[in-house]
Amino acid sequence: MTESVSAFIFGTAALSLAWNAARIEAPSPSRLVAELRLAQCASLMLTLAAGIYVGFAVSRPDIAGSGLVIALAIGFFVIAALATTWEPRHALTTLAVAWAAHGLVDLAHIVDVLPADIAPIWYPTACAIYDVCIAGLCYLPVLKR
Repeated sequence: MTESVSAFIFGTAALSLAWNAARIEAPSPSRLVAELRLAQCASLMLTLAAGIYVGFAVSRPDIAGSGLVIALAIGFFVIAALATTWEPRHALTTLAVAWAAHGLVDLAHIVDVLPADIAPIWYPTACAIYDVCIAGLCYLPVLKR
């Protein structure tokens, strides 16, 4: 339940930031600041989303493939950390791709490419849908340039 409330709050924040960034005229410094805020929020959210799988893997070390799940999460951590240092348009494009890739990782849990029993049965599907929505929000201001 806590994950759902947190996801809703962070998703609403991302929606608000993406909407604000997309409606400001492109050459404006305010647009750059709005895009930077969205990139920072999306980076934090990506870290949290990947961290949840680390928690699942650590709590179930007996499941084969837990190490791969942790390694993938570390890759998302690195992307999120680097994106906070990039120019906002580049960061948002990269974060959109990273969020979509995280959705693919969720789908890999559903089809048993990655361990399916590491998370609750509903979680990978819900997370994949959420990931695609956040990817779209990250890319919205880039499309509106």
